[in-house]
Amino acid sequence: MSDLGFILRKARMDSKISLDDLQEVTKIRKRYLEAIEEGNYKVLPGSFYVRAFIKSYAEAVGLDPNEVLQMYQSTNPSPEPEQPVVDTIRKKRSSVRNTEKISRWASSVMFVSFIVLISGIVYYYTYKNHKTTPAENNPTQTQSPRITDSTDPTAGTKLNSTAAESTPQVVSTPTPAPTPTPSPVQVKFSANEKGVDNYTITGSQKLDIQLKITGAQCWIRIDELNANNQKSMLKQKTYKNGETDSFEIDGSSYLNIGAASAVELTVNGTVIPVGDTPNPKRVQLNLQKS
Repeated sequence: MSDLGFILRKARMDSKISLDDLQEVTKIRKRYLEAIEEGNYKVLPGSFYVRAFIKSYAEAVGLDPNEVLQMYQSTNPSPEPEQPVVDTIRKKRSSVRNTEKISRWASSVMFVSFIVLISGIVYYYTYKNHKTTPAENNPTQTQSPRITDSTDPTAGTKLNSTAAESTPQVVSTPTPAPTPTPSPVQVKFSANEKGVDNYTITGSQKLDIQLKITGAQCWIRIDELNANNQKSMLKQKTYKNGETDSFEIDGSSYLNIGAASAVELTVNGTVIPVGDTPNPKRVQLNLQKS
């Protein structure tokens, strides 16, 4: 048995995971798992599969896959396979298309803004000219009745006093200040770093994590993260079909899921997509308190 195989087997035994359970979680044949523990990599179909199987094994038992792969590489050096350029070409094409879309959108916004600006200017000058029309153009609105036209010299005084008495008094009341509304809780995907999906949660002081197992079974480990992103295991368990679990955490958290398609993950009321394949999935929830 190699040193790497001994470390993997010890981690599996410490997690109380049998080879049958590990086979169900990673979807790797049991004889391949035994070959990895014994260091007999010739049994596996190729060097690419050796690395992929070791990574899945490490994630399932809670080890850092990068450190495990570095240990394997140091004892079994081999040339790295060339990375396919298809993804790079697709990303470049997607970037060009997005740039074209943004350019068209910006042109449309500028055109609409120009039309709105012209309309505002026309409306402003039209309204200004209407307000500054000379008073003589509307003589009926500006001329006041003359006192000499009335036969009663006290008529004007009576009219003024009557108008003053009939005019209601308006009492102004202070307008209450609007009550500030709290910011809604938002769960947004930020980036995928080294195979870990990072999500940012704002508008909340705690993480509300809900787990529901929809597949046959799924091994899950949940860690709390401190300010330096150091992990502290909260719980690890192989859940059965139909089981649920919930966690309320004051800070950030890290989840290691053995079979992504077998679990439904909800964070603060928002469903987190973990994938529809039985592959391992790692998710980091970064809580940003206001």
